Formats: sequence, structure tokens, C-alpha cells
Amino acid sequence: MSRKLVELLHKERLLNDAQLQEADQLIRSGNDPVRQFIDRKILTESKLVYFLSQKFSLQSLNLSKFEIKPEVISSLSPELVRKTQAIPIQMGKGILVVAVPDPTQLNLLDDIRFATKLSVEAVLTTFSSFDQALTKYYGGTQGLGKAMDQFKKDSISAMRQGDEIQQLDQFQIHEVNMGGGTDDAPVIAVVNGILSEAIKRGASDIHIEPYEKDFRVRLRIDGTLIDITHIPTEMKRAVVARFKIMSRMDIAESRIPQDGRIKIKINGREVDFRVNTLPTLFGEKVVLRILSKGNLQLDLRKLGFEEKQLDIFRKGIQQPSGMVLVTGPTGSGKTTTLYSALMELNQVSDNLSTVEDPVEYNLDGVNQVQVNKDVGLSFAAVLRALLRQDPDTVLVGEIRDLETAEVAVQAALTGHLVLSTLHTNDTVATITRLVNMGCEPFLVTASVNTIVAQRLLRTLCTSCKVAMEVPEHQLYTLGIKEMASGAMFYQSKGCSVCNKTGYKGRVAIYEVLELNSALKEMILKSKTAIEIKREAITKFSLQTLRVSALRKAMEGVTSLEEAISMTSDD
Repeated sequence: MSRKLVELLHKERLLNDAQLQEADQLIRSGNDPVRQFIDRKILTESKLVYFLSQKFSLQSLNLSKFEIKPEVISSLSPELVRKTQAIPIQMGKGILVVAVPDPTQLNLLDDIRFATKLSVEAVLTTFSSFDQALTKYYGGTQGLGKAMDQFKKDSISAMRQGDEIQQLDQFQIHEVNMGGGTDDAPVIAVVNGILSEAIKRGASDIHIEPYEKDFRVRLRIDGTLIDITHIPTEMKRAVVARFKIMSRMDIAESRIPQDGRIKIKINGREVDFRVNTLPTLFGEKVVLRILSKGNLQLDLRKLGFEEKQLDIFRKGIQQPSGMVLVTGPTGSGKTTTLYSALMELNQVSDNLSTVEDPVEYNLDGVNQVQVNKDVGLSFAAVLRALLRQDPDTVLVGEIRDLETAEVAVQAALTGHLVLSTLHTNDTVATITRLVNMGCEPFLVTASVNTIVAQRLLRTLCTSCKVAMEVPEHQLYTLGIKEMASGAMFYQSKGCSVCNKTGYKGRVAIYEVLELNSALKEMILKSKTAIEIKREAITKFSLQTLRVSALRKAMEGVTSLEEAISMTSDD
């Protein structure tokens, strides 16, 4: 944060007196006024870069379109880059070229000259591209950068950096020497830094990926993978071994995939990680699914159902018997929807049981069983056993084959409520899928009460979303001209709050189909999925996924582009 820059902008009348006072308050509270003014459109980056390049006679560069070589990045430590607000971009013939967003702090480059013994030249870049490059090349946490520096120096003085991470007792491990005794502390710090950064950013998955000359870490945030840091390749084996030890895998086995689980406490908050390793050409790739109870929303009213949809779904799960199916691709929130239904049904008077692969969250008052194919504990085998345990409601993690489908149908027909999932595109396709698996149509119609299809849409960042005009012909093409009358659509330009993506968070959309007698008769007459869906839309007002998505767009929750890209045309 540069007070000099704010004063210069005020002197040149790019900021008024009131904005100068606001900037002083922001600086005193530890915030960066220039970045905030850019996000709020008080300052535009293009005008700011042009003004500063003229004022300080510096060339400007779009850093987001510039690929920096690893040896150049390693010439400066993350701490020095953050302190000087300068990223190295080129090096050669005794000269180091750095990109800076704030030329009023060029005096800090003396620290770089002293550390590198090189002549330093500066070019100008925007604040947003500088922040993106800082995250891409030096990671999001200072502790992570420190740990990697320490590893390179082969020092034993580095201890755990950043957030305090404590491994819980039931998964407690002993510290293991992974590489000669000098590397353990930096490796632990790197792994802890990755885990804590993922939790801070609200990621759902962590990807640690080995390549021939690179070792990349990416996070899946709001359904999209973003690059957060690159770890030195010499740390590859040690970092993977650390993850395998924490998840109680066999560290001596690297030829086959392995599954494990990590349970930690970070700053007093319990978080589970489901871990999978996979042998690739240049080493083992590690993917962690983050299962944080703090992110688990178990209130049906807050999931994204519209009022009419929620009434139909609740009617289905409150039946004494039958089957309620939730469909959608991997990562669409099916488990959350089913867990929410379970918690609404969770009464002392009822026996609730689940069979899952794997058990993702521990639910109080629910008997949860994990599938184990190695000992013959398949979905069907567990389900048969559960039916001898006097259940009222049974959750089957997924119907994958005919055997499981038949047992689930029989359970629904014999007085039990069965909740389960399938991988289909919409509600009506679920019926076709069950019949194609080998279930008789009359058994499907007799057992299935309600089918729900769902997707997750990214929600617009509230800090940078702005209204947009949608051409009338596009509304006609989408078939929502009358429906969108008076509605306002929005889009986001991207800001520091949403990491320049324009989106922050996700919301579920639903298509809820109640199998009434008319639709069941069509199934028994072997009508096609298209005919059944047309009947459900025209006669029974089925709100499809596309319509649900467009409603979210018209409410300003998501963008029209996201709504169209994540759903298929009706």
C-alpha cells in the first residue's frame, strides 16, 4: 500500500478530496485503497497504467499474457517479491527486469539489487495482473514460499508455517524421516500450507500434479480449477510421501492407485480430506476432496429449491415407502441434497441407515456403512443386510448396477423409504436408465415416487457485478421473451474479491418430477423419454433445469452465460 501513490493521484485530480480521506482511513485499517478503488470502478486500470507510464517514463506490460521462466522466478524469494511488490520477468547479461504495479515505490528495488548483485530495471503492469502472477508463481500463502525456500537451502531450522494444523487422534501418525533427516520440517510446512490455503479459499478439491519439469498445485474453486503455486521438482517425492503418510497409505507402493483419508484440525476447525493417488508418467498425482462440515448446508430451504419444487420433494421424502432418486453429474451436490433430506427425516422414532462409497460426512443419529469390495461388501450386499436391521429409511449412495437396483426396488416395495442417486442428465432420463439396466417398467412405476435432477451454477460476485443489456432476439431464441419481461440480467467484470473470475460461490438448481398416475401409465405403455417429458412440462408444469437456471439469471444470482452453458436446451 503506497500513500505516495494515493497522494500523487489526488494531486493529479484522479482522486477527489473525499476519496483521499477515504484512502487514508483504508490505509489505517490495513487495506489497500488503490486496489479497492479499481474494484469499485473509481479508478480504471487502463487509464491508471497510461498515466503512470507517462509520469515515470516506464514501459507497460500485460503480465497476465507473459509466461515467466522458472529460473527467473527462483531468482527472488517469495518474501522479497511481496516486500518490494516486484515480480522478476526476465534475466540476462547482469540485468534483472521486474514488473511493478506501483512506481512510487521504486526505492524498494534497492533490496533486490543488494540480494541479487544484479542491475534492476522496472516495467509497469496493472494491479490485477500483478496479483494474478503473484498467486500463480509464488502461491497464496507466505508460509508455503518460506518452506520451499528452506527446502532449497537444506536447512533444519524451518518449522511449521502459517495456520496451526493438528492431526486428530484417530488418524495420529508418528513423524517419519522421509529424506535423510534434513527435509522433514520444510515438507511438513509445504503440505500444511497447501491444506490451509485450500480451506481459506473455499476449495472443493486439491490437485497436486507432477510433470517432467514442473510440480503444480491447483485448487478447484466454484467448480473451476485455478493454478496457485509451483513446487520445486526436487520436493516431488517428499511431498507425495507426506500426503501418503498422513492418509495412511503404503508409501513403498507407487505402481497402483491408492485411497486414503486425512482428518485434521486447523485453527480449531475439523476438516476431512478424501485422498487418492494415481501413478502418472512423471510421478504420482495426488487429488484431495475437501469434506468440511462447515461447508455442509443441511437445510433444505437454503439449498436453492423453489417453493413449488421443495413442496414436491418434501412430499416424496415424507412417504412411508417408495423411492426418491437424485440425479446429476459428479460434483453437482447430490450428496448434500440427500444428507439434507436425511437430517429432515432424522427422528428418534425412526431408524435411518446409509450405504456409501465412501462415507463423506459423519451424521449424528444415522447408521452409516462404507462399501468394501475387497471383502465382498458391495452396495447390494450391505443393502440386503440393512433390510434385516429393521430400517425405516435407507440411503443408497449410488445405484450402479442391476443387482443394486433390484434390491433397492424391492426395499421400496416392502415398506421402506429408499433414497439414492444415479448419473443421468435429467429426471425423465432416470426412468429410461432404470429400464435399460434391466428393471421391469411395472416395478419402476410401483416403487419410484419422486425424481430430482440438479446442477450447480456459479454465482456472480456481488462486488463487481453490473447490469447488462440482453438483445431481444436472444430472449426469443431462448424462449423467455415474455418470462423475462422487466427482468434485469447481470454480468461481472472480475475483481480481487473473486480472483478476477467474476464469480464467487455456487447455487443449486433443480428439476423435480413427481411420478403421478398419468406419467406412470405412459411408462407402462413404453412411451419415449421425450414424450414423457413433453407431457410433464405441458400438463403438469414441470420446471426444467434450463428454466430453473434462467430464473436464477433473471434474479441476478448468476449470469445468462452460466445458465445457458450449464444446462441443455429444452
